[in-house]
Amino acid sequence: MSDPTRVSRRGVMKGSAGLALATALPARAGGEGESDTTLWYDRPADEWVQALPVGNGRLGAMVFGGIANERIQLNEDTFFAGSPYDGTNPKAGAGLPRVRELIWAGKYKEAQDLADEVLVARPQRQMSYQPIGDLLLLFQGIENSQSYRRSLDLDGAVAATRFKVRTVTHLREMIASAPDRVIAVRLSTDAPKGSVSVNIGLSTPQDAEITVEGDDTLVMRGIGPAQHGVPGGIRFETRVKVRRTGGRQTVGRDGIRIEDADEVVLLVATATSYRRFDDIGGDPSAIVRADIEAASTQSWAALLAAHQADYRGLFRRVAIDLGRSPAADLPTDQRIARSAELDDPALAALYYQFGRYLLIASSRPGTQPANLQGIWNERTAPPWESKWTLNINAEMNYWLVDGANLGELVEPLLRMTKDLAITGQRTARNDWGARGWVAYHNTDLWRQATVNSSALYGMWPMGGAWLLNTLWDHWDYSRDRAFLAELYPLMASSCLFYLDTLVPHPRTGELVMNPSNSPENSHRPGVSICAGPTMDSQLLRDLFARTIAASELLGKDAGLRAEIASKLAKLPPDRIGKAGQLQEWFDDWDMDAPEINHRHVSHLYALYPGEQITLQHTPELAAAARRSLEIRGDDATGWGIGWRINLWARLEQRERAYKVLKMLLQPSRTYPNMFDAHPPFQIDGNLGGAAGIGQMLMQSHSGTIHLLPALPRLWPSGRVSGLRARGNIGVDLAWAGGKLAEAVLTAGSNGPVRVRDGEAVAEFALRKGERVRITPGNGGLRTTRLAGSPA
Repeated sequence: MSDPTRVSRRGVMKGSAGLALATALPARAGGEGESDTTLWYDRPADEWVQALPVGNGRLGAMVFGGIANERIQLNEDTFFAGSPYDGTNPKAGAGLPRVRELIWAGKYKEAQDLADEVLVARPQRQMSYQPIGDLLLLFQGIENSQSYRRSLDLDGAVAATRFKVRTVTHLREMIASAPDRVIAVRLSTDAPKGSVSVNIGLSTPQDAEITVEGDDTLVMRGIGPAQHGVPGGIRFETRVKVRRTGGRQTVGRDGIRIEDADEVVLLVATATSYRRFDDIGGDPSAIVRADIEAASTQSWAALLAAHQADYRGLFRRVAIDLGRSPAADLPTDQRIARSAELDDPALAALYYQFGRYLLIASSRPGTQPANLQGIWNERTAPPWESKWTLNINAEMNYWLVDGANLGELVEPLLRMTKDLAITGQRTARNDWGARGWVAYHNTDLWRQATVNSSALYGMWPMGGAWLLNTLWDHWDYSRDRAFLAELYPLMASSCLFYLDTLVPHPRTGELVMNPSNSPENSHRPGVSICAGPTMDSQLLRDLFARTIAASELLGKDAGLRAEIASKLAKLPPDRIGKAGQLQEWFDDWDMDAPEINHRHVSHLYALYPGEQITLQHTPELAAAARRSLEIRGDDATGWGIGWRINLWARLEQRERAYKVLKMLLQPSRTYPNMFDAHPPFQIDGNLGGAAGIGQMLMQSHSGTIHLLPALPRLWPSGRVSGLRARGNIGVDLAWAGGKLAEAVLTAGSNGPVRVRDGEAVAEFALRKGERVRITPGNGGLRTTRLAGSPA
C-alpha cells in the first residue's frame, strides 16, 4: 500500500496536467495602483522562468503557483559543488615569459595555445552553484478552480497564489525573511474552518536523506557533489517545521499529511557547513535548529511584520512614476509579450523596481554577492556554473546599487574581494612572480583567482582592478571613510601587482599588460590573446588615480603613491581608429575582427561605468565611442543590451537609449517572470537594465549631477524620489512636458555641488542635512533653500 504522506516531484508535475483554469479576471486586478509594483499572472507557472523569486540574500526560492500541487524550488547561497582546492598551474611561472615573447613576435595563435597549456588552471573549470531541492505540496479536494491569480508584490516582498474552489477562496503566501532567517509559507482559506488538506514533502537531486523528526518537522541532510575531480565537501541541512491550526496530522517515512486544517504555516530553514573559502567545518544542523526554534516563537503576523519592516526599509527609499497607460492593467507576461507594440511606460518603472527587488533579495550584508543568477538556480550543471564572472557580469550586478539607494548591499562584493586578495596573492606569485594580488575573469565559492576555462576567455588579468573600481564607486557615492579605509589596502596591493607586471611596448615604450585580452573578443579567428588592449589601460587609469586619491585622503603610503603616479603617466592613451571608432586593441584591428557585433563592449568602459570619456570633457573620444557603438550594433545578449542602454544614456541619446530598452523588455530578452533572458537567465541583464533606466533619468559623474540627460519623449511626465548622487547627495526629480519641473537635493555630507539640466548649470555648496530646490527659470537654474535646512 502506498504511503499517503509521500510526495514526489513526478507526482506534482503529473498532477498539474489535468487542471482546469478559469482565466477571466476583472479589467483591473486588485486595488488602484497595485500593479505598479506587482507582477501578476492569470495561470500557474509551467516552467522555471515563469515562476516567481523570493529571497532574503542567503535563501532563495522559486514559487510556481500550482493549484492542486505546488513546487517551491530552494537555494542557499553557499551551496556549491566541490571543496577547497588550489587550481594554480605549476607551469605558469616558467611558461608566461614564453607566452609573452610569442605575442611580441606576432605569433598570437601559438601564444594562446601555449597559454592553454601553461597558464590555464588545473582543473580548467571552476565549481558550480547547486540547488538544494524542492519543497512539494500536494493538496486534496482542489479541482475546478476559478478566479486564479498569482503575484509578486515588490512593495511587500510577498509571493501569493489565490483562487476559488466553489465558494471558498484559497490563499497561499510566501516570504523570505532576513531578520528571521527562514522562508515562511502560509496556507489559508476564507472558509470558517477545515479547508486546508495537504501532503508536504521534500525532494533533491543531491546525495541526501529525507526523514521526519517528531511529528512536525521534515529534515533533509546531504552533501554537495564532486566536480571536475574536486571532491564534494559542503554538507547541508534543510528543515521544514509544520504548524497547523485545527485538523489532523499524519506522519509518514518522509512526508507529513495535513487534513482539514484551518491554516498551515511552514517554516523552512537551510544552512551549509561553509564558513569561508578554506573552511567547511560548520555545523548546518545546529544553525537550522536554532533558526527554526527562533522563528517558531513568532506568529505569521509577526514574521510578516518583521520581514516587511526590514525589507521596506530598503525598498521604499525610491519611488518611480514614468506615467501609466491601460497596458499596465494586463497580466505581466502579456505586457512583456506585447511590449514592442504597447505604450507601457509603467513596465519600465516596474522593471526598475524589480531590479532593486532582486538585488535586495540576493545580496545582503553577510551573504555571498549576487552570482550570475542572483541566488536562484534549479540545475546541478547551470550555465557558466552560476558563479561570478569578473569581466563584466559581477560588476554589472552592482551598477544599480548606489544610485538606487541600496548602498549597503555592496558589502558582500567587498568581502569577496577581500577573499580574492588572499587567494590572488598565491596566483600573482605563481603565474607572474609578482607582489600583490590578481584575479582573472571568473571566480567561484572557493575564490579561485586562476585562468579559468581557456586562454581564449580567461587570459585577462584585470578582474581585481574592475572589482576595486566598482567598490570605489560606492565610496564616491557614500563618502564613508570607514569603507574607504577597508578598501584602500586592497587597492594598494592590487597596484603592487600591476607595478610589477606592466611591461614597455617594444614600439612605443608605453606600459601594457602582456598577456591579456579584450574580454572574450577575438582579433583573429579564435584568438583573443594580445598585449595592451584598451580596456586594460582604462581600468588601470582609474585604479591608479583612485589609489593615489585614497592614499592622500587617508594620509598613507606617499612612496607608493609616487611610484603609482610614475607608471600612470606611461599608460597608453585611448586611440581613435581608421573608421573613427574608439580602438578596442593597441593596434587598429577593430574593423577586421571576426565578430564585428560582439556582445562585449569592453573598450567603452571609460564611457560607462567609468567617466574618463564624457560629452562635456572629451567630445572627440565621446564621438569615437559613439561610432564604436554604432558599428557594434544594439542587439546582443540580455546583459549586453543592458550595457548598451547605459552607454547610449551616457551619450545622452535619449531615443536610442529608449529603443534599446524596448529591445530588453521584449520576450526574446525578458522571460515571463521578468528574469533577463541572456538567454538563458542571467541576473546581470536585469540589474544592468535597471541601472540604465536610472541613467536615463539622472547621472552623476565628472563632478556634476546631470538631470534628465536621456529622458525619452514617451515619458513626458513623471517623477522619481530617493535617488543618490556621488558626494552623498539625495536626488528627487519631477518633470512635465518632457522638461524638468523641479529637483530637490538633500546633502548627506558637506561639499560643493554642480547641477546641470541641458545647457543650464548651477553651482553651490551644500552642508550636511541641507535641502535645496532647483527649478528652471530665465534660461538657467534657480536654487531655493528649503525649510528645515541647517542655519
